[in-house]
Amino acid sequence: MLNDGTTIPLVTDYSDWRYLTTPGYCWYNNDQPNYGNTYGALYNWYTINTGKLCPVGWHVPTDAECTTLSTFLGGESVAGGKMKETGTTHWLSPNTGATDESGFSGLPGGYRLFNGDFNYIGVRGYWWLSTENSVREAWHRDMDTNYANVTRTSLNKEDGFSVRCVRDN
Repeated sequence: MLNDGTTIPLVTDYSDWRYLTTPGYCWYNNDQPNYGNTYGALYNWYTINTGKLCPVGWHVPTDAECTTLSTFLGGESVAGGKMKETGTTHWLSPNTGATDESGFSGLPGGYRLFNGDFNYIGVRGYWWLSTENSVREAWHRDMDTNYANVTRTSLNKEDGFSVRCVRDN
């Protein structure tokens, strides 16, 4: 639910997800009991763009805010490790560089591709940012079990990624 009380549609159907240009969310593999409590929901960027996903007083971070965080943590080449949950309870081995020094405790919730397919649970975590890159794409950050870096990329707004809210200044 958005912070104004509007319900976010749960979209399980592959073809419905593929053509969705309005807010929507899902659970990895459409399996809330097995994935929801640990990894949370996956949202398309249209949900982020409402500006109402986070509780009042919080927001989805911008690309600039994430760049500031990565720089503070020593740069993109090591920031991912400092933001990943340690161990292999949720991350598949080797979970390279994971120290969680930042307290972010990032989990590998995978993603839902714009075509409706689910991928990378246990291997990668993807987090939307509130910054558009183009009409079709928006920025996100991701982390991978095989690397200590955090990657900055823009992908299709129809993809489903995790979200982490930050407190307003």
